[in-house]
This record gives sequence, C-alpha cells and structure tokens, in this order.
Amino acid sequence: MSPAICNDKPDASALAQRLASLQQRMTITAPDRRVQLLAVSKLQSAQAMRDLHTLGQRAFGENYVQEAESKRHALADCSDIEWHLIGHLQSNKAQQAAELFDWVHSIDRPKLITALAKYRVGRPPLQVLIQVNIDDEDSKAGCQPDEVCALAEEIARQPTLRLRGLMSIPAPVADMEARRASFARLRDLFDALRKDFPACDTLSMGMSEDFELAIAEGSTMVRVGSALFGARPT
Repeated sequence: MSPAICNDKPDASALAQRLASLQQRMTITAPDRRVQLLAVSKLQSAQAMRDLHTLGQRAFGENYVQEAESKRHALADCSDIEWHLIGHLQSNKAQQAAELFDWVHSIDRPKLITALAKYRVGRPPLQVLIQVNIDDEDSKAGCQPDEVCALAEEIARQPTLRLRGLMSIPAPVADMEARRASFARLRDLFDALRKDFPACDTLSMGMSEDFELAIAEGSTMVRVGSALFGARPT
C-alpha cells in the first residue's frame, strides 16, 4: 500500500513561483539545449498536479502504481499529461504499469522487460529507461553498469517497448563533487550505449538538491519534487 496522499489545498501562486524559478535555473545551467523537467508528484495531491498542468507542466513522475491509478482517474480531463513511473516496479504489477504509464524509468532485470512487453500489446510502444545502480548501493534498485548492454538488447527485441536511455539515483552523499563524479560515470555509460543504440536520447539524472550538477554533466531530464511542490507531506 502506498503512503497517504496529501489532500491539503495547494498554494497555486507558490507553485507558479517555484516552477518559474526552476525553469530559470535550468536555462542558466544549460542555455544551449533543452532539459526536460519531470515533476515528481509522489504523495502530492491531484489538485497540485492540476495547478501545475494549468501552468504548462505536462510530465509527472510517480513512484507507486496504485497512487498513479487514482490520480489518473482524478485528472482524466487532463489528457495530455505524460505519466512516468520512476519507482521500483515489482513484476506482479507490470500489467497495471504497462496500462497506466507512458514511460517506465526503472527497468533493471529481464523478467520485467518480458512482462511489460507482454501487457503493452495493442498500444503505442512504452518508453523505457534502464535504471543503473551507479554507486553499487546494496539498498538501491538498478542493474550494474556491465549489465546495461544485455538489457538494452533485450528491450530492442520487444516491439512494444522503446528504449530511450538511462536513469540513476546516485548515493545521497553530502559531498557534491562525489555526486558530480557519479553523474559523469552515468553520462559515459550513456555515451557508450548510444554507439550501439543511437536512438537513445534520454539521460534521466538529477533531483531537487543536485539537478544543476546533473545538467552540467549532461542530464536531459531532471526529476524534481520538493523544490517544485515544497516540503513533501509526511
């Protein structure tokens, strides 16, 4: 069961200010290229998402399948929202995920690839990213760097899936230069992947406290929650 969603009435003006500030910071960090902002709406209300949608935000990231299902129902009239699953996905929820989401960021094992591909038949291809455990953390999901190629080849064999690139969550160390080094390793892995899979165009890395570092190291998509919505509900 997913944690309770915050039902407090969101402050639309504060959301607008934070969104404008984030967009400005992203533009300053990467003035010559587009970086996509993925609004991490885990535990946030459907109304807060609706307010951001009104401001022009279209891509939203959810961690839990059940929570996303409820929000999709509440936001059915916002048909142009792009739904991203960024949390760990259990194979027994692959059918729901394949039906609910436009993107899945957390591909890290062959069994998940097979299951998602099976349940996506008859629909547009599911956009997928391979999640890499770039800092080899025991407590974190993601494949090892040397497993990326094999997973990419398996995804390429599935007509109902489309490989777009890589995602990672570096270790949350206080040393920002260590995080920068992790981002750089993932970028190198992404560059190597593109040699065999040139259609890959997405490097999803960077969150609220380090997205500018990630952008400087080549991120094309940043996943921002608290810096956009404010403090996460507890």
